[in-house]
Amino acid sequence: RYFNYTYQRTGTLWEGRFKSCVISAKEYFFICQRYIELNPVRANMVAHPADYKWSSYRFHAQESLDLQSELWQPHELYLKLSRQQETRGKRYQALYKYHIPEEELGRIRSATHSDMALGNERFKEEIEKLTGRRVTPRKRGRKASQMD
Repeated sequence: RYFNYTYQRTGTLWEGRFKSCVISAKEYFFICQRYIELNPVRANMVAHPADYKWSSYRFHAQESLDLQSELWQPHELYLKLSRQQETRGKRYQALYKYHIPEEELGRIRSATHSDMALGNERFKEEIEKLTGRRVTPRKRGRKASQMD
């Protein structure tokens, strides 16, 4: 209440700050991982994702093995990069040699800002069936009227 009163705002402190969407891990896990870990780079906060204090990049790239935690477990797709930790880290680092295409950035941003699913059509249909909720945007505007 103090913060809201002082800064003349309403709602919770984190309201509107974080966005998320359900993703098809097969298709989008590594793309989204790169998207998240490259956000501080795109925002000109750091030169490399490893430089950002709150990034998981150092753990994934095996640059800092002391970051392991019982509260956090690596994703199974990350573990499938290699059985050997060193090789897995190098393969993960290699993913960052390539920029995320603008088209993919647009898809990720659109899905997260509109609470929609990110994946192929089959995945989206499956999520709609499981949740009973629309996860794809509706077509814009109303139907055109037919003239006689």
